[in-house]
Amino acid sequence: MKKLLLATAATALVAGAASAEEIKLGVLLGFTGPLESTVPNMANGAELAMKEVSDSGKLLDGATVVSVRGDSTCVDAAAAQSAAERLVTSDKVSGIVGGDCSGVTGAVLQNVARPNGVAMVSPSATSPALSAAEDDGLFFRTAPSDARQGEVMADIIAERGVKEAAVTYTNNDYGKGVADSFQKAFEAKGGKVTLSAAHEDGKADYSAEVAALAAAGGEILVVAGYVDQGGKGMIQASVDSGAFSTFFLPDGMYGESLIQAIGAPLNGSYGDVPGTDSEGAAKYHELAKAAGFDGGGAFSPESYDAAALIMLAMQAAGSTDSKEWSQKVMDLANAPGEVILPGELGKALDLIKEGKDIDYVGATAVELVGPGESAGNFREYTVTDGAFHTDKFR
Repeated sequence: MKKLLLATAATALVAGAASAEEIKLGVLLGFTGPLESTVPNMANGAELAMKEVSDSGKLLDGATVVSVRGDSTCVDAAAAQSAAERLVTSDKVSGIVGGDCSGVTGAVLQNVARPNGVAMVSPSATSPALSAAEDDGLFFRTAPSDARQGEVMADIIAERGVKEAAVTYTNNDYGKGVADSFQKAFEAKGGKVTLSAAHEDGKADYSAEVAALAAAGGEILVVAGYVDQGGKGMIQASVDSGAFSTFFLPDGMYGESLIQAIGAPLNGSYGDVPGTDSEGAAKYHELAKAAGFDGGGAFSPESYDAAALIMLAMQAAGSTDSKEWSQKVMDLANAPGEVILPGELGKALDLIKEGKDIDYVGATAVELVGPGESAGNFREYTVTDGAFHTDKFR
C-alpha cells in the first residue's frame, strides 16, 4: 500500500523544498534534427501540464513551474550533453522532461543526470538497452520499450498476411533496437526477414541501400527511421525506383510531414505509434485543442504525462530535489488510488497533500513496470487518402 505522507513544516525545511517559489523544469528535446517536425507538440504537451499546475497554485505552497528548453538534436550526443549541462548547472532545473531519442538520452543520463543527481522522465526514448541502464533510480519513461513495439509490429504485419519483409533502420540505438526486436518477434511467428540493413541519416541519395533491399526481396519494407531524415529518404528512393510500394512505419516515422513529402504513393502503408483510446487520451486531445496545438502527434501525450509525474512526485515528496521526488514516481503512476486524468492535476495535488493515494492514469493510460517504464499501448494505423486513419489499439 502506498503511503504518501503530508508535507509537514519539518519537511518544508529540507534541502530542495520550495515555498511559493519558481520551479524550473528542463524540456530536453530535438528541436532541430530528424524529428524536428514532431518535437514542437511534444514540448507543448509538457508545458501544458506545467501551466495547469502553475495555474492551480497548489504545488508546494503555491510554487509556479517554468519550462526551460534545451535542444538535444536527437542524434548528436555531445550537443545533447552540452544542452543538459546548461539546464542543470546554469538554469538549475529540478528535473528534465527528456531526452527524446534513445542514444542522446542514454548519454545525458550517464554523463549529466547521474553525476548531478538530476532525474529524467523521457516521453519517447524507446531503446530496450535503456531498460538495463544504470540510473541510480533517476530515469523513467512514459513511452514503452521497443522490445514491446517489435512484438506489436510483428503481430500487425503477420495479421495482414505478410510472410517476408525487408527492414531498413537508422544506424543508432533506436533504429537497431526496433529492427532487432521486430526481426526476433516476426521470425518467431514464422515470418522471414529477407535483409535487415542500416542506413545513415543526412545522405542525398539512398538508391544503393534500396537496391540491396530490393534484391533481397520482401512484400513490404519496414522503415525504422526518422520522419524528417533518412527514413523519409529511403521511402522516396523506393518509390522513385519502384522497389517497394508498401511500407511499415513505426513511431519514428509517424508525422504529417511524411505524408506531405511522399504524397499519394504512401497510401496503403501502415504502422504503429504509442497510443490509447482511453478516456484520458480523449480528454488530453480536448485540452490540447483548446490550447491551440495538435495533441494527436507522436509522443505529445507522453510528454504531458512525463511533466505531470515529475510535478506530482514533487508534491508527494514535499521537495524539488530529484533524489527525493524520484522515489515517489512509481507509487503515483500505479494503483491503488484515485484515478487522475488530464485536466485533474490540481485535484491530484490536493489529494496528495491530504495524504491520499492517487493512480495517475493521465493521457496514455500510464502504468509503469520494471525499471520505471511504460507497460505500453499502441495505435495501429493505415495511410488512406493522404491521412493517418486509426485501425485499432493494442
